[in-house]
Amino acid sequence: MSVNRLPGQVSVELEVADWARAEALVMPVRTAVFVVEQGVPESIERDAMDALSRHAIARDSGGVVVATGRLLPDGHIGRMAVLAPLRGTGMGGAVLQALMAEAVRLGMLEVVLNAQVHALDFYRRHGFVEHGDVFLEAGIEHRAMRRSL
Repeated sequence: MSVNRLPGQVSVELEVADWARAEALVMPVRTAVFVVEQGVPESIERDAMDALSRHAIARDSGGVVVATGRLLPDGHIGRMAVLAPLRGTGMGGAVLQALMAEAVRLGMLEVVLNAQVHALDFYRRHGFVEHGDVFLEAGIEHRAMRRSL
């Protein structure tokens, strides 16, 4: 677990954990962002990969879980979600950095992700490069990206 001070004086406590520890903590964030805000069907928001993945759990200074993401065993980062009031504070970047550090710890040489098109600049700032064409996933435009570690 680590505590960092982000730009704008937002404090974040980060933990990377397995699904047994993370599920109850991160699902309210994922549901708020993907199901409620973006209209992703609840039936596809969870999948069998959750149990096989490592999950970033980000808490604010009050201990409330406000952001998450996951790292699949093949190096795919996904389910990146930050509660709306904390977007733009560096919280998503902190989650992404934690997941990349976990990938390094696990011996991965590269990470990949499918970025929502509106978030491409965010991932570019973290060293990701897009490849391939725009495609639809859960009715939302995405583009594949990768980053060497």
